[in-house]
Amino acid sequence: MEGVGGRHGRSGPVSTQDEDFESVLTAVGPRLRAIRQQRGTTLAQLSERTGISVSTLSRLESGGRRPTLELLLPLARAHGVALDELVDAPPTGDPRVRLRPFVRHGWTYLPLARNLGGMQAYKMVVPAGGSRDNCEQRTHEGHEWLYVLSGELLLKLGDHDVVLKAGEAAEFDTRTPHLFTNAGSTPVEFLSLFGPQGERVHVRARTANSASSQED
Repeated sequence: MEGVGGRHGRSGPVSTQDEDFESVLTAVGPRLRAIRQQRGTTLAQLSERTGISVSTLSRLESGGRRPTLELLLPLARAHGVALDELVDAPPTGDPRVRLRPFVRHGWTYLPLARNLGGMQAYKMVVPAGGSRDNCEQRTHEGHEWLYVLSGELLLKLGDHDVVLKAGEAAEFDTRTPHLFTNAGSTPVEFLSLFGPQGERVHVRARTANSASSQED
């Protein structure tokens, strides 16, 4: 006789496929919240872009509303991601994580890691003329680290303007009003690490040369 905690009910055993399906649906809400927060978008702003009410969006993110295709399609379009990135359905028999680049307002974003809810890593490419000078600085919870690979990146941080060139990095609390954009006449490529809960970049290793230079 099956106990209370058993896996067999009156309708028979619960299939592994059904459990996997429910697991995928359960993970959609936290994934939607992580993507929205990474982009610094409020529920009200997302509601305006998608036509979905704020209350429905909030319930989707908290798991109180079951995701449907009618809801996920406009969300994927608003975030600039593929639908399967929201659902996170891996290809059958293929264990590799396939992270696809996406374009928003002419900027190319290439995800470098899948760690929703934690540190986010992107390679970003801003074309020449892809300036956001007319945009307002924004604030949100978190901490961001930028490293320029090529070109010049203008970082507006509060009342300060800093131009970062190849090989230079910046780290800042995103609660400080900020904006970054292309500062030159050629495309700028840079890495962005963002911790939504205030995680910071910690250097855990140094080369022998860097260690000896600090001792001099």
